[in-house]
Amino acid sequence: MTSGEAEVATSGGTRRTRLIRGPGVLLVWLYGVMVVGAVSRSVYQIATEFDRAPLAYSLSAVAGVVYGFITYTLVRGGETARRAAQVCCAAELVGVLVVGTWTLVEPSAFPDATVWSDFGMGYLFIPVLLPVSALWWLRRARSEQPG
Repeated sequence: MTSGEAEVATSGGTRRTRLIRGPGVLLVWLYGVMVVGAVSRSVYQIATEFDRAPLAYSLSAVAGVVYGFITYTLVRGGETARRAAQVCCAAELVGVLVVGTWTLVEPSAFPDATVWSDFGMGYLFIPVLLPVSALWWLRRARSEQPG
């Protein structure tokens, strides 16, 4: 185990490598903020004005769920959680790139913005930077694991 790596005991007595150390703490914090932002925004918009931009509001809700799952897997730790987080971060990045491009090419499809519109410009581009950073961190976390 490297100096920056920590293990957590599970109820079954096995040990799982923690992913929230060093930069991982910042990733969990940022994903947590994005969960709150995306979920609260989409819940309000779906409840009050869904007919105005159903695609945009639904995509924001999906983004919130993805952010929540990634946050959970980072906190949970272990190799299975790391792989699940990698898959979700890759899917998130694809989503940001597709929706970001779609909003620039066909803005009329989105009468209101999503979390991923214009590559996350409304969120200071965090939606496009976060999965790239997380993928880097998760790849690094794998290379630090023993064995």
